[in-house]
Amino acid sequence: MQKCNPKIVFKDYSPNQILLLPPTLEEMIKPDHPVRVVNQVIDNLDIDPLIKNYQGGGCSSYHPRLMLKILVYGYLTNQYSSRKIEQAVTQSIHFMWLSAMSYPDHNTINRFRSERLKGVLKEVFSQVVLLLVEQGIITLKEAYLDGTKIEANANRYTFVWGRSISKSKERIKKQLDELWTYAESVAREELENNEPEGFDKIDPESIERTIISINKALKGKPVDKKVKQKLNYAKKNWPENLRKYEQQERILGNRNSYSKTDPDATFMRMKDDHMLNGQLKPGYNWQISTENQCILGYTIHQTTNDTTTLKTHMESLKESLGKMPDTLVADAGYGSEENYEYLENNDVEAFVKYQYFHKELSKKWREDPYRTDNLQYDENDDSYTCPMGQKINFIGEKIRISDNGFRQVNRLYQVQDCKGCSVREICNKSKYNKRIEVNPRLNHYKSIIRERLTSERGRKYRSQRPVDVEAVFGIIKGNRNYRKFLLRGLEKVEIEVGLLSLAHNLAKIASKN
Repeated sequence: MQKCNPKIVFKDYSPNQILLLPPTLEEMIKPDHPVRVVNQVIDNLDIDPLIKNYQGGGCSSYHPRLMLKILVYGYLTNQYSSRKIEQAVTQSIHFMWLSAMSYPDHNTINRFRSERLKGVLKEVFSQVVLLLVEQGIITLKEAYLDGTKIEANANRYTFVWGRSISKSKERIKKQLDELWTYAESVAREELENNEPEGFDKIDPESIERTIISINKALKGKPVDKKVKQKLNYAKKNWPENLRKYEQQERILGNRNSYSKTDPDATFMRMKDDHMLNGQLKPGYNWQISTENQCILGYTIHQTTNDTTTLKTHMESLKESLGKMPDTLVADAGYGSEENYEYLENNDVEAFVKYQYFHKELSKKWREDPYRTDNLQYDENDDSYTCPMGQKINFIGEKIRISDNGFRQVNRLYQVQDCKGCSVREICNKSKYNKRIEVNPRLNHYKSIIRERLTSERGRKYRSQRPVDVEAVFGIIKGNRNYRKFLLRGLEKVEIEVGLLSLAHNLAKIASKN
């Protein structure tokens, strides 16, 4: 038998040794550990708005500071499930230290997150943002805005589409009109006094009355078998279907879809990989504004379009922090006449790209004589001149109303006659005379934005934006592995992003310290 090497020395290992003076949890946690930042910051927050959500009476409750600490630290350490946090409170020294050896169960944790934090978490979050200002980490003078779409906790195959509802209603209108036409051909006299005003607008009650009238008129008459079947089906299903469609339209609002398992979630195209391949899934549009990779504010939206979210997000910032940033930097998804005007009216200097900004800087774009931007404009008679010398005269205006109700005025110009033009195939793809559409107000804003973005300061902001705001989403989605909401409903989802944002900012404080 081979002998052990006598030179090998192991450290003392006595797992069954009873300690005379066992160490406290305080001793076991490093002085610079992030859990200490969570504890210290939340201890200094004003949580009166949170306490007001407690009614009192009955059994005593766990202290809201305790619950908030373990939730925020859970989100900081990638533990989002209430059951995992319940487990951590009994196993992790950091959670034990935060909870002072209290052991709330998963139901208590989830009720606190879903009910107690409703409507008050933003007030708590804004206090942390102001703390970041006090520590000199941020200034609130500039903000970088961006959004991401995160999948909802909903079945991706139980959906309702607005277009499908419209088609179903149109089908009912058409078939009802066909039934009425058939009934008139068989029993015109019986239907003379019961003729409906029309089927343009139908409701369950008018459908029922019309079907009763048709059945009454056809009673005792030789009726086609298929028509009888259709009438029986219509009587049994159409009124109820229309009531269902009305309810679904109320849930939809201005959206085009929603999930049956989470009616607040809208179907959005998710970027599942680096090649932007993906599919439609129920989700929410999460918008954040950042400075120095710290989150200044967050909002949740049910629309897929980033353009319509800017105003709501900025108003939320103003409400939470008492002011808007002096400068806003964002990508082309937010560039619109409505947003430029809104930022100008609120004295916010916009470094917000517009569509085709980068293409406009290219030599190919600038030297293309057929582009509207490069056509010669005559202010005296309000006309443009095409490359072949023909006048493009003003013919009218087109009014567009955005989803937010903003009124956009576009001016239309048209060439009098394009026939026989040698460059028609290059200049005008339409079979009609060349027509252009110009938005003078938007062009005015674009010239200002172009000048800002191409300045030295603008180039600095453009290079900083991906590093600042996009990096935050990278940390949350990549490092924290948060890619799907756990809770359902708009209010609860907003609580989740609030906890994520709060945890992110506390992690920043910990790293700076």
